[in-house]
Amino acid sequence: MKIAQIAPLAESVPPKLYGGTERIVSFLTEELVRLNHDVTLFASADSQTQARLFPVCEMALRLSSPPVVDSVAHYIRLLELVLKQAQEFDVLHFHIDYLHFPLTRRQSVPAVTTLHGKLTIPELVPLYREYSDMPVVSISDSQRQPLPWINWVGTVYHGLPESLYHFHDRPGDYLAFLGRVCPEKSPDRAIEIAERAGVQLKIAAKVDEADKTYFKEEIKPLLKSSSSVEFIGEINDQEKDEFLGNALAFLFPIDWPEPFGLVLIEALACGTPIIAFRNGSVPEIVEHGRTGFIVDTLEDAITAVQNVGRIDRRACRATFEERFTAHRMAQDYLTIYKKIGANRAPNPMQIGNVFSI
Repeated sequence: MKIAQIAPLAESVPPKLYGGTERIVSFLTEELVRLNHDVTLFASADSQTQARLFPVCEMALRLSSPPVVDSVAHYIRLLELVLKQAQEFDVLHFHIDYLHFPLTRRQSVPAVTTLHGKLTIPELVPLYREYSDMPVVSISDSQRQPLPWINWVGTVYHGLPESLYHFHDRPGDYLAFLGRVCPEKSPDRAIEIAERAGVQLKIAAKVDEADKTYFKEEIKPLLKSSSSVEFIGEINDQEKDEFLGNALAFLFPIDWPEPFGLVLIEALACGTPIIAFRNGSVPEIVEHGRTGFIVDTLEDAITAVQNVGRIDRRACRATFEERFTAHRMAQDYLTIYKKIGANRAPNPMQIGNVFSI
């Protein structure tokens, strides 16, 4: 198949540091190429891929110097570049939320959108009422709950290359927290769990501009008052292998309906058990008592830390290999590509290649 992958522009593909969506776009793109499909990746010029790279901007917008003032301008240009070439592809796969809906609704090439973020925002309801015909993919079944009536054409769990992370059979003596420092990720909970369990905690996390006040006012004081917490900052994939793989367990104390949680399968790939709060997609990913513990309270989490030695790290890695590889993810998407191509109905808004906007 001739496939276009349309990535966000905030980070390169793959990202240099933090960037879950761009990481998944990269894994999917490279696996599709490995399966001998003709793939074009629309992304920032500092991206790296075996596919054909169509550069949209010189570098990832978040890391651009001088800072980008109007990111929307770059996305409007991205859409123009994609739609100019749309007829060259069998399918267009978007990862940029809903920005393209007014255009892809009015053209003939099958298009599908993976929704990577939260769908609980009130303004999304009237928007998706209008665009309820647009084929979309969820990254977990729980992600669908706020908008169960839109045109879901499948759920595809994220996947990682099997060789990206290595199995670590001998855990260290610390708990790991990896992700963003923000209220919904609850690093404060992670600190309390570790302190009350009497175990060291290492935090490898990004602090976004929007979360700097929260970090300064809520988390920094906790770090200063604790002798058992080490704050590392952002890390890359190579550093994650050791960071996650050498951990006694991975803490995921979220306080929001996480659509997927890529770091969960990164931990499983390393053989590291998970202790996660029962929110969002957690019950779809973590097998309670086999690959970790799903908890509802701080007390439950502390007990789970004390019992984490009961989890077989080989079972964690085996679950990753069975359910969360990039190969499985690519095959799932190929099934959806064929499905939307076969089900594509004539579009009354479009005549030939003329857009009625």
